[in-house]
Amino acid sequence: MSSPPADEYRARLRAREASHAQLSTTDLRFSQARLGVFGLIVLGAVLAWLGYFSGFWLIAPVVGLAVLIQRHDGVIRARDATARAMAFYERGLARIEDRWSTDEIRIGGGSTGDRFIDDRHLYANDLDLFGRGSLFELLAIARTRAGEDALAAWLKTAAPRDEIVERQQAIAELTSSLDFREHIATVASEASAIRSDWLVEWGEAAPILSPPWVRYLAWAITAAFIVTLAIWLITDDSLPMAIVLGLQIGFAWPQQKRVERVSHGADTAARDLDVLRELLARLEREPFTSPRLVALQRHLESGGTSASGAIHALHRLVELHDWQHNLYFLIFSIPFMWGTHIAWAIEGWRRAHGRHLRLWLKAVGELEAFASLSAYRFEHPDDPFPEIVELPASERIGIFDGRGLGHPLLPAARAVRNDVTCSAPTQLLVVSGSNMSGKSTLLRTVGINTVLALAGAPVRAQALRLSPLSLGATLRIQDSLQEGRSRFYAEITRIREISDVATDPTPLLFLLDELFHGTNSHDRLIGSSGVLRSLLDRGAIGLITTHDLALTGIARALVPRAVNVHFEDWFDGDELRFDYRLKSGPVTRSNAIALMRAVGLDVPEES
Repeated sequence: MSSPPADEYRARLRAREASHAQLSTTDLRFSQARLGVFGLIVLGAVLAWLGYFSGFWLIAPVVGLAVLIQRHDGVIRARDATARAMAFYERGLARIEDRWSTDEIRIGGGSTGDRFIDDRHLYANDLDLFGRGSLFELLAIARTRAGEDALAAWLKTAAPRDEIVERQQAIAELTSSLDFREHIATVASEASAIRSDWLVEWGEAAPILSPPWVRYLAWAITAAFIVTLAIWLITDDSLPMAIVLGLQIGFAWPQQKRVERVSHGADTAARDLDVLRELLARLEREPFTSPRLVALQRHLESGGTSASGAIHALHRLVELHDWQHNLYFLIFSIPFMWGTHIAWAIEGWRRAHGRHLRLWLKAVGELEAFASLSAYRFEHPDDPFPEIVELPASERIGIFDGRGLGHPLLPAARAVRNDVTCSAPTQLLVVSGSNMSGKSTLLRTVGINTVLALAGAPVRAQALRLSPLSLGATLRIQDSLQEGRSRFYAEITRIREISDVATDPTPLLFLLDELFHGTNSHDRLIGSSGVLRSLLDRGAIGLITTHDLALTGIARALVPRAVNVHFEDWFDGDELRFDYRLKSGPVTRSNAIALMRAVGLDVPEES
């Protein structure tokens, strides 16, 4: 696809809008035609009742109305699918144009992932992974709960190098598959209501009808009824049939509640699985080549039957059970034990395919996660895949080498990019600067690009080279009134958890904002020096920020493992200016007093 992503989206949006307008016109015409035919049927029924002509003449308009209803339903479905496709491209344009988090776009847009917010996670809240205006909201186009779960898990847990490479290959293959992503978005419109956990529990639950030989006994009783029914019709002797019916009642009555449980469970499962069937069918027939996507397709096989085919078979069984909702059929079917045989067939389906439901849902979830990340790559073609380097067995110091790093949640027009390198011999950057100069944003930029890289996604950078890393951050530490914790206690508890991670074989990347801000300068300097030295000794790399100039001495004490860098600011008349460019060395002045005066506080001149 050679045209720019925005142009491609606009062209497709215009085409879907034209289709939607045409289908809306067709919808109106069908509605008018249905109303007209219905009126004709009513008029004809009245005239037939008055004896003007035979009621048989009503057959043609009744059949015509049935055909109109069927075709009208197809038009409505196509129109609604087109509306969902329009929303898909409108949302995509909003992401490209950095309007994706505004209120007017958010309505009906992507999920914010609020249910994944975890205050105890070592970096999710600090890096804005979930919630309003989050990375998850930017990325997610998943409609199923399983898809959101998969994407959230990838963002919250770093993958091994081999897994990252496989994900990159899958995302690269899907990047140009715009029709595929549109199909997923339009088909899965109702998929958010699917109860994945319940489906897995239903599929893997113990049999309700048992033991298996009872099924054969049911067939034998039904066969006996058919034989005795034939005897009655031929000889007019009803006694054998009456005996069989008595045996049948004695057999079926004790099982009735279990039969109803089986049928009700299958009816509920079939409704949820029908939503997945078309998604699975599309996944099954897509000509994938990357190893991860081919493996997903293999998960959609069950005893030589495709997942979509198996779901269709269950749907058919539920339809056969639903025939009993017709009173006449129910009366006819009872002697044949129709409901019992359908229930046993459903149990057979569950034994054959139920254990595969977990794999099917997992495959759909991963597919939607890949679709989300491939959409991001399509919409941001300048964002490259990072290079994931494997550390030699003898090397424990992590690697992070980024060129032109930017923050993906900031509008591209406003984002200022910087180079950041943490690797031997320089493991630590001490970032100093005044308030609002960009220190915390730099840490979030490093962290969120690391999350993307270790999830297998492209990164907002000119280039990024890093080793597998564990991640920990203290950018949004808060006190807790309910738990009786001060901010300082919450911070030191988090740092202890991060320090524990540093003992793992995978090197740690730490991002510590205003380290030990809640204590005095003397204790802060001693505590910071001890903690940082311990982390660096374990092979960790990272960045800390401070506007306490005393802490910049830590870098001098840890040379060559640590260096000072800073952000500058200046006053242009009465207005404070920042360039957000990272520079070498420590900051040499503070803007706090000037800011106090700028907002009108009565602060005396410095002596």
